[in-house]
Amino acid sequence: MKLEPEEASQWVDEFLAKVTDFKDLDLDVALCPSFVVIGNIYQKIKDTEFKLGSQDCFWEDDGSFTGEVSPKVLKSLGCEYAIIGHSERRYYFNESDEQVNLKVKAALRNDLIPIICVGETFEERKEGRKDFVIMQQVQEAIKGLRLLGNDQLIVAYEPVWVIGSGQAVDPDEAEHANQVIRQTLLDNFPLEEVEEKTRIIYGGSVNPGNVQSFYDEPTIDGFLVGTASLEFESFSQIIKLYAKSL
Repeated sequence: MKLEPEEASQWVDEFLAKVTDFKDLDLDVALCPSFVVIGNIYQKIKDTEFKLGSQDCFWEDDGSFTGEVSPKVLKSLGCEYAIIGHSERRYYFNESDEQVNLKVKAALRNDLIPIICVGETFEERKEGRKDFVIMQQVQEAIKGLRLLGNDQLIVAYEPVWVIGSGQAVDPDEAEHANQVIRQTLLDNFPLEEVEEKTRIIYGGSVNPGNVQSFYDEPTIDGFLVGTASLEFESFSQIIKLYAKSL
């Protein structure tokens, strides 16, 4: 909730002008603006290689749920992704693991790729509960799921205590957390589905200055960029640096 509609529109125009040389890269790059500008942003990127996502979605397609946004509507507006279970949603709005699970199922039902956010707080980390918290959040988010047809899902490890701090975790620690996530996925889905239908990414103060340190970690398939994405030059630089590592 940072950019006003005019600012978001200008951001996209400047970003598209900056990244014209990235068209042939084998990367999935999704922009996830606030709900109120999704339609406008889609019109700007629909003929480009870039994709659209939302920052949340509701768990029902329609009904009397004032103030919520239907995944069915998001799909009709051009969205291909939906961020679900972000720590700010969990903290400020008391979003439960059960609600995250319902939203993940709703996203898949509407051919959206859920980006499931998981991560520990500083207190949970101090208590030595990090791995347990991550396993539980992943387990509950995918409870009862079957990845059918073209279904895909992404799990984003975002340690809550570093979000917005400008300080990312050590790459080895991010890799360990991603291995915990991967094992939890393997406990629930066949190996082939995990290999072909899931990705695990890292988020939490990712910026052009630290993103390269994560490239060599085997389970980190990409990044969920937060604050650094508010500056189109920083975001485009992250994409360019990552593309060079492939």
